[in-house]
Amino acid sequence: MELRLLEYQLELKHTFTIARESTDIQDTLIVELSLDGHHGYGEATSNPYYGITIEGMKSELLELQEALLEYSFEDPEQFYLWLEQFKLSSFALCALDLAAYDLWGKIHQKPLYELWGTTLDQIPTTNFTIGIDTIDKMKAKLKEQPWPIYKIKLGTDKDVEIVKSLREETDAIFRVDANCAWTAQQCIDYSKELKDLGVQFIEQPLKADNWEGMQQLKEHSQLPIIADESCIVESDVVKCAPYFDGINIKLTKCGGITPAKRMISQAKSLGLKVMIGCMTESTVGISAIAQLLPYLDYVDMDGALLLAKDIAKGVYIDSNAVIHYPKLGGSGVALL
Repeated sequence: MELRLLEYQLELKHTFTIARESTDIQDTLIVELSLDGHHGYGEATSNPYYGITIEGMKSELLELQEALLEYSFEDPEQFYLWLEQFKLSSFALCALDLAAYDLWGKIHQKPLYELWGTTLDQIPTTNFTIGIDTIDKMKAKLKEQPWPIYKIKLGTDKDVEIVKSLREETDAIFRVDANCAWTAQQCIDYSKELKDLGVQFIEQPLKADNWEGMQQLKEHSQLPIIADESCIVESDVVKCAPYFDGINIKLTKCGGITPAKRMISQAKSLGLKVMIGCMTESTVGISAIAQLLPYLDYVDMDGALLLAKDIAKGVYIDSNAVIHYPKLGGSGVALL
């Protein structure tokens, strides 16, 4: 297989702020794997919280260039087993894994969900994320993008006030994500009011390793709690099970589709709800997430919708939140 790396700066429509950081530009790395005239694409974004840079990923991946030329590709799962010997970061591994799945599906001329024996009869609708801002600007963003489900980023000194103000504008489903910014008592206190305001669940309210606090939430929160920063890799699923009602899997953090599918199976066997989230990827990464929708209870795949300009075409989400799949096999990705 031939390897090609493409670096992009994805400009966002609006400054995107969560409890710990703000960004206007998302750096991303596209991996292209080519074989016999077929081209598969994967993606991983940079992430300062996890110490991931574009240069770091490029350095890792370029060291594989010679080995990839000699590798005899048959299917993504065998490819993943082969890759494990190189001890790549999960982000670089994800980009390769996504590219391999896209390539595999294109070789077989079928979308991934079909190759896995699933259908699109019942798939969740993605939420649209409203980043932290002034209340007036958050209201304006909500009005700019009418949507059936919103994820509201919180972690301020007026979080309940924000949700109350946004509720005046819409009867859509709300989800809230505090990105580790609250204490256990704050979350317990907020949960009653947030439930009354039509919030569906709270995502990662406490610091990732605050297990004592998670236990308090399990006993006293009036809303379900979904793990994100506490659930990064496969071994975290069983660890999270006693404390959370569900998990949010990020492909970049766990290492791609291959481990994500195992995490989904394990979570369901433990009675957990399953969500997959995005890391402000372009349509390349979003199209890969879309193939997993038949397995999911919830999804946060609005990354491409937050961009001022996309770099690829593939799975498309229209203004009514309806998801459209291309006829092209694999993840259905083609670079613009």
